[in-house]
Amino acid sequence: MGGVTSSMAAKFAFFPPNPPSYGVEVAAETGKLRLTGVENVKENVEVLKLKTKRGNQVVAAYIKNPTASLTLLYSHGNAADLGQMFELFSELSLHLRVNLIGYDYSGYGRSSGKPSEQNTYYDIEAVYRCLEEQYNVKEQDVILYGQSVGSGPTLELASRLPNLRAVVLHSAIASGLRVMYPVKRTYWFDIYKNVDKISTVKCPVLVIHGTSDDVVKWSHGKQLFDLCKEKYEPLWIKGGNHCDLELYPQYIKHLKKFVSAVEKSPHQGQACVPLQTEKARSSTDVREPARPSTDQREKSRTSMDRREMPKLSTESKDKARASVDKRERTRKSVDGNATEQQIQTEKARNSIDRFGGLIRSVSLCNIDCFKPTATAK
Repeated sequence: MGGVTSSMAAKFAFFPPNPPSYGVEVAAETGKLRLTGVENVKENVEVLKLKTKRGNQVVAAYIKNPTASLTLLYSHGNAADLGQMFELFSELSLHLRVNLIGYDYSGYGRSSGKPSEQNTYYDIEAVYRCLEEQYNVKEQDVILYGQSVGSGPTLELASRLPNLRAVVLHSAIASGLRVMYPVKRTYWFDIYKNVDKISTVKCPVLVIHGTSDDVVKWSHGKQLFDLCKEKYEPLWIKGGNHCDLELYPQYIKHLKKFVSAVEKSPHQGQACVPLQTEKARSSTDVREPARPSTDQREKSRTSMDRREMPKLSTESKDKARASVDKRERTRKSVDGNATEQQIQTEKARNSIDRFGGLIRSVSLCNIDCFKPTATAK
């Protein structure tokens, strides 16, 4: 059985950026670890190397927000690493008013070991243990955020923590096998069986998914939402693909609304954030994807949001979307083995200003990242 499972995992495949986008070194003046090759790393950032139960060393970055009462633990997508995600992490920490810890899976970035489903479970456990032991963060003050393949370790941990404050699932997968084949049941050799774990999560869950996702179909998000025990109004981004949801203004607006709601709510496994029933029915109807504006109640906060959130100009959005389309066409025409020169070219294309920190995540997805590889046995 173990051999078949390993084969399945190999076909599912992991795509850590190669070479890693950043380095880690000891700062001579402080003796502390710091990131190299990453811009705008401020004094509120601590770089960590955490040992997992399997003996791997995973690299993490903890971003402290002095106004925060909650901490967000972010598990990124498949074809990304900590260096590429760092600016997005910084923006989320700032605008959501949370402490944020992001990390690289075993075999990603500067983390040691090899990537595998089980290793990702040990990785997130080590990061969570660090929050508890090093930063004295309580379970009820933690929000777990899983993007794409990161939904796997996120739900594995969430299923074992009954007092979590909340969970966010961003372009999440129902399971590894379901991404590749339209199966209706769970097989023992499947991996990241999120569809079987989501009902055991006792805290509020926000599901975010693009209706035009051509990597992980919107039906994955819809299925996970339907199985949630503590539903929060989902965000179905009309026309959103797998890697560009941060480009849409409703992404940060809805996420901010969710964090604000759970911050004010009780947190002992209660139904603390009621679902907007009628809006949810509309937004989960496959014939009528969510409308861009679902937050009429927060008009009074518009001026505050404008001051807090840098906005993309129309021209920047068009450039970003054009860049995404071009990158996706390129990735579909090759077998994923990009040369170093191609990697550098793509980095140059990513120069979009300000909330372009969020847009960096657009380039982090390999469109073929969930498809069987020809060499997997």
